[in-house]
Amino acid sequence: MNMQGQEQGLRGRIALVTGGSRGLGQAISAALAEQGAHVLVNYARNEAQAQAVVDRIASRGGLATALRADVTDEAEVAGLAERIERQLGRPADILVNNATGPQPMLPLEDSEWQDYMDQLVFFVKAPLLLVKALLPHWKSQRYGRIVNIGSEVVQLGNANFSSYVAAKSAMIGMTRSWANELGRSGVTANLVAPGWIPVERHAGTSSEELDAYAAGVPLGHMGESADIGAAVAFLASDAAKFVTGQCLAVNGGKTFGI
Repeated sequence: MNMQGQEQGLRGRIALVTGGSRGLGQAISAALAEQGAHVLVNYARNEAQAQAVVDRIASRGGLATALRADVTDEAEVAGLAERIERQLGRPADILVNNATGPQPMLPLEDSEWQDYMDQLVFFVKAPLLLVKALLPHWKSQRYGRIVNIGSEVVQLGNANFSSYVAAKSAMIGMTRSWANELGRSGVTANLVAPGWIPVERHAGTSSEELDAYAAGVPLGHMGESADIGAAVAFLASDAAKFVTGQCLAVNGGKTFGI
């Protein structure tokens, strides 16, 4: 369906999706564009991949721009915010913290503090830098939307994955604290916790592994990237204007509550 024929509750808004060129980021970018937002598809290295996402959105009548920046680097985040304002006339209204790096599975005996720091850089440091860069704009217009992308691993506590689980756990606490602090400024902060949805990084996963996971999902099947995009678009919209500080699990009921 052409985006111009759909209800577009985010028309006029600018949405920055970190790591928007691949994995779940592609679906999140598409879902926000479908709702009328001008989506800024952030990428760190692969310009062609980011441009492909932009082109797909444009082919369906949406607005998108590819923007390179390492969102874990303070200077690059400052430069990114300046470029957005220079190119579009104002900063982003909606921030989706989706960027991630390598996710090694390591037993405790082989884990080092740096392994934990590597995860915290993506899931705590990068969101902090970006929110601080956008916060003056949000406070001045009394509107802002933060959607952090977490994970069901916080509840599952996957073995040999403690660095990743710890960082995603920190993201939930950070989201709730931001919700309390920023609510009176018109800013909401929520987190979407996806289940296991295979993307590029899961290439080579066996059908047996997929079936085993799906067997533990009450709905009886794996989710799709579009399910995450739809949840993010909801939390970014005015339909969720009275929702903040929440962790929304999108995993077919595999986990409950947090």
